[in-house]
Amino acid sequence: MGRIIVFFIVIMLLAACREDEVVVPTEYDILPGTLAPVESEIDGMYLVNEGNMGSNKCTLDYLDYRQGYYVRNLYAERNPTVIKELGDVGNDIQIYNGRLYVVVNCSNKVEVLDAATGVRIGQVNIPNCRYIRFYRNKAYVTSYVGPVQLNNPDAVPGAVYRFDTRTLEIEGRVAVGYQPDELCVLGQYIYVANSGGYMAPNYDNTVSQIEIEGFKQVHKIPVAINLHRIRSDRYGKLWVTSRGDYESIGSNLYVLEKKQGRNEMVVTDTLNVPCTNLTISGDSLYYYATEWNNYTQRNTITYGIIDIRTHQRVSDHFITDGTESDITIPYGIAIHPENGDIYVTDAKNYVSSGVLNCYSREGVLKWRVRTGDIPAHMCFRYKDE
Repeated sequence: MGRIIVFFIVIMLLAACREDEVVVPTEYDILPGTLAPVESEIDGMYLVNEGNMGSNKCTLDYLDYRQGYYVRNLYAERNPTVIKELGDVGNDIQIYNGRLYVVVNCSNKVEVLDAATGVRIGQVNIPNCRYIRFYRNKAYVTSYVGPVQLNNPDAVPGAVYRFDTRTLEIEGRVAVGYQPDELCVLGQYIYVANSGGYMAPNYDNTVSQIEIEGFKQVHKIPVAINLHRIRSDRYGKLWVTSRGDYESIGSNLYVLEKKQGRNEMVVTDTLNVPCTNLTISGDSLYYYATEWNNYTQRNTITYGIIDIRTHQRVSDHFITDGTESDITIPYGIAIHPENGDIYVTDAKNYVSSGVLNCYSREGVLKWRVRTGDIPAHMCFRYKDE
């Protein structure tokens, strides 16, 4: 308790530095049963809340496994002199070499923090940035390049920016498809899911393959319209999601593998499973789908598990106690690398506090806690970071 009191004293002493900015106080919730065993390598989990576009309400939460509590709005407390705090729409969060990187989409920046303390180190300015991944002390960030502008037939091609994680200096960029979203590193290549989301109904339908050494696009692989997620598994395959067109073409999940004797990937399987978000744990791919339809004006929500070896759906649910009915809009998913706990966020109505739900590996609810607005992206912090 003494540590918490000190935090609030610091806030009061430094609040004047924010001039007219209102400092939202950090809140702590004790979560019974979250304490990690002494031998655990994982100290905590960060969660970034997107905040509604234009509201400047992106916030950072932290689940502390060593102390057993959940911290809401950590950034404001640890960085009381930063004007406007994190910014507008948090779109991704990752840890690399002891630093925490928060991609803030509409604020056109990547915030860089000390992963252990949450104290700000600096920022990298990248227009309409989306997702971030790393390779050999370099960060790679997808960017829509142009401003937020829906239904724009004249939208410019997107890009992947590269910056040095030690100096935070941008070193270059390579053009890819339109409105690129997630990316992943596999071998000597970066793969990028291009959406073309600003150009509906003329969506992009490709995955860009970038050679890391030469930092150039070497292939554009046709997959499906309006791509979003892309992940690699331990067998060297890529799993790519399509949002569809929200009308006659539904969401879907695709598998890409290398051609015989070549480095180019091709689609080898179409699963005919709607998928909005996914995470891979061992040989199991956990997914959920929040599939919006413009005709019916409603979402269809599904959950499931796929065996990544056989590509077969082995379960149509991973929440087994019926509490998925309490989730309004599933918005993020992660699995604890050690104990298999499943985390699913709930965006609720998109304009007020969301919820983080924790399930055991058996799919039974362990606890839930209030978050910031639109809880979305999570990453685990290891004790040496």
